[in-house]
Amino acid sequence: MAELLTPNIEEKVGKRLEAFEHIYRQNKTSRVKRVFWGVVIAAVIVLFIPWTQNIRSEGAVTTLRQEQRPQQLNNIIPGRIIKWWVKEGDLVRKGDTIVQLAEIKDDYLDPQLLQRTEQQLGAEQLTIDYYRGKVQATDQQITALGNERDLKLSSIDNKIIQTKRKVQSDSIKVIAAENEMQVADRQLEGATKMFEQGVIPLTEYERRKVLHQNVNAKLIGARNDFNNSKQDLLIYQLERSGAVQEYAEKIAKATGDQFQSQSQIASGQGKVAKLQNQFDNYKIRSGQYYVLAPQDGQVIKARKAGINEIVKEGDMIVEIVPKEYQLAVEIWVKPMDLQLLSIGQKVRFMFDGFPAIVFSGWPQASYGTFGGKVAAIESNVSNNGMFRVLVAEDKKDRPWPKDLKLGGGAVSFALLKDVPIWYELWRQINGFPPDFYKEQQQGKDAKEKKEIKHKF
Repeated sequence: MAELLTPNIEEKVGKRLEAFEHIYRQNKTSRVKRVFWGVVIAAVIVLFIPWTQNIRSEGAVTTLRQEQRPQQLNNIIPGRIIKWWVKEGDLVRKGDTIVQLAEIKDDYLDPQLLQRTEQQLGAEQLTIDYYRGKVQATDQQITALGNERDLKLSSIDNKIIQTKRKVQSDSIKVIAAENEMQVADRQLEGATKMFEQGVIPLTEYERRKVLHQNVNAKLIGARNDFNNSKQDLLIYQLERSGAVQEYAEKIAKATGDQFQSQSQIASGQGKVAKLQNQFDNYKIRSGQYYVLAPQDGQVIKARKAGINEIVKEGDMIVEIVPKEYQLAVEIWVKPMDLQLLSIGQKVRFMFDGFPAIVFSGWPQASYGTFGGKVAAIESNVSNNGMFRVLVAEDKKDRPWPKDLKLGGGAVSFALLKDVPIWYELWRQINGFPPDFYKEQQQGKDAKEKKEIKHKF
């Protein structure tokens, strides 16, 4: 019995010693120290690995150009819906009819409005043509009056010249008669003395006396003719002045009629311009009864639904999403980070619905992200207290997903300077801003310096 128990006891003791050595590992060398120093060395190595600083921001998918964004299709004139030509979700081309409207204002309800306005325009144009003809006739009348005046004045001037010559001739006759009268006076005076002395007979004395009277009568006649000639000259001069005054009044009256006709033409032209404006407005308004698509796209968000529903001027009818557009992402940046961004700077994106694995400090190791370049930076702060930045697709990077929809979310990483991890940790702990430098700008400055140096 004792012999049977002894092997079991030795076996149990051996197992206990083996378990004791396995637990307390007294006779084995520990590897904790190696693991610890390995971790320390690995951590030191990691601290010196390059880390790409970045600015993270959230945004939404939009378009690069404003005319490519969803736009409201507003009604220009008030009207009543009588027919819908499309429904929500339909694809339309530029110029396709969206909805048909009918007029609701009583000023435009006349179905013959355009024709009647055109008739008024034609009648007013005929009135203008009539007054233009009257102006031409008056102009011809003024010309005829001027010619008639010139002829009459020429005739009177000829008479005046003739009368002046007659006056001159009569004045000479008066002078000759006065000379004869002086001779006759001396002869009569001599004959009277000789008759008193008895030298000549009475008959001779009476003959000389008759001769004196005849010369006196001739002088009186010459003076009368001279006075009559001067009177005729004055009459012709007065007649000439009267003719000038008469024709001046006639021409002035004709000119006044001409100016009145021209005034009527100007007034008629104003009415024609007003009627033409109304006619064009009516014509353009008649073309606004059919609301057309401004560009290719999809119809969404119909605000009006029923037939005979009234739409006011400027009301939105539908919204159209353009068919072709160039995608971009609008992101919002804090004022502190705004100075770190510049046009053309590279940005990485994660889009909603497209899985991505991101290593924030190692963009080259990220998977599922997409590249972009800063296209525009707004200079005015938005209502949310941040600045809006527009980022376009980077053509040199992988293309953006074709299934991206406008308005979808996006998370951006604006890539800055490469620094060691230990520096980034130290910066984050102390709250310092990221380091930043503009390689592109420095390259431009160096190029400009070289050009200046080359010139001088």
